[in-house]
Amino acid sequence: MPADPGRRVSRTQLTACVAAGNPVTAEVGVTILEQGGSAGDAVAAMVVASCVAETVFTGLGGGGFATYFDAATSTVSCLDFFVAVPGLAGRRSAQVQHIPIDFGGVVVPYAVGPATVAVPGLPAGVEALHRRWGRLSWPEVLAPSIRHAEHGVTLAPMHAKVLSTIAPAMLIGGGTSVYGRDGAALPSGSHLFHPGLDRSLRMLRDEGAQAFYSGPIAEQMVRAVGEKGDLSAPDLAAYEVLDTIPRHVTIGDVDVMARGDDLDDLLTTLARLELCSDDAELATRLVSLLRAEPRRGDTTSLAVCDDEGNACAATTSMGLSSGVWLPDYGIHLNSMLGEGELLRHRLQPGERMSSMMSPLVVLAADAPVLVAGAAGGSRIRSALTQVLVNVVHHQMSVQDAVDAPRLHPVPGRVHVEPGMRDSVLDALRKTDEVVTWPALDSYFGGVAAIGLSGPGADPRRGGDVRRLGAPVS
Repeated sequence: MPADPGRRVSRTQLTACVAAGNPVTAEVGVTILEQGGSAGDAVAAMVVASCVAETVFTGLGGGGFATYFDAATSTVSCLDFFVAVPGLAGRRSAQVQHIPIDFGGVVVPYAVGPATVAVPGLPAGVEALHRRWGRLSWPEVLAPSIRHAEHGVTLAPMHAKVLSTIAPAMLIGGGTSVYGRDGAALPSGSHLFHPGLDRSLRMLRDEGAQAFYSGPIAEQMVRAVGEKGDLSAPDLAAYEVLDTIPRHVTIGDVDVMARGDDLDDLLTTLARLELCSDDAELATRLVSLLRAEPRRGDTTSLAVCDDEGNACAATTSMGLSSGVWLPDYGIHLNSMLGEGELLRHRLQPGERMSSMMSPLVVLAADAPVLVAGAAGGSRIRSALTQVLVNVVHHQMSVQDAVDAPRLHPVPGRVHVEPGMRDSVLDALRKTDEVVTWPALDSYFGGVAAIGLSGPGADPRRGGDVRRLGAPVS
């Protein structure tokens, strides 16, 4: 909810630009656009770049989703490259390793270890994005990320903050040397380097994603998990990217399109939201719709629009690191089977795991006016809903909409960021305890979006934006 009205939108169509959760990821995206790449090229390149620069949140051992607007056909498609449930070669009763993580005084139990590793989908996903919507060569798309992987990157301040919180999960196995120094998590500004990751990316370039599903990388995955987990060669060989038909709902004068089967049902939330001019009343309606148990998720999002009007939002994650590493390839594997918030249904080998991730495209008269994705587990729905309301209903610029203070309800309480209007706070206090945070915080999710006013990236996650042809600030 905004503290005050933001700058109003003025353009009539999206411009070529990128928004991401890290400056390196954004730089790679705009480089690809400047080379004549499409949104498909740029989003594939940025997802891979995030596996180099944002490995606190994502990696080649994870998975995700993308929602793509094709300007030539005015159609929206959703790609599902999230992780799949292993066990096609048989299930084992392997034990997970429980690790408590302290999020601001709230201790949340997590599980790591080989038994938490699901079938990764990210390599197949980026290849599918490029194959379907790319126009540059595959080596051109991967070249910037390979260069960064060869030399390493600087650990961003917000990423270092998250790393310090989840250090008990990250500083195990191969993560001890990658994310640690003298037994403690790397501080901001440190050199973040994954030995062998450049080799993995060159194999992705030369052999394609198949190297991760039936080649040498796949073989090392199976060996690394071993008898303590369910991941097997048949699981990897069976993995496929899913092309799904998006659902849509109308809010105000626009249609919101997304995959529609996310765990927190973003689209139904939007469909039930009755917009009004009274901010206090609108806030209470949002709280009623958004209330959920508190959960934590480590994800990252990005958004791209190219010079032909194609646009895409993508969200990826690997949960927390499982602690299982591929020593020759610089890859840490996901811990999705240890993410309790995802385990709401019986798991069947070969099937997709469920997720809260829901990158979206907003259309008006069959043209995109907003593409957006969010990170943050159960705060994905609340973050996207509030940013969308700020843009569509309050007519704010995208960056102002992303920057605006947010709320997130949990049973009996509503957490709010500073800057919320007194009338809104008074209305919330009539039914709930209001917990005001001292500053904007990554707890409230991280949004990357592009709208008519341009791109917006979330300061809560150290996000960055770049415009095609604009000098680097």
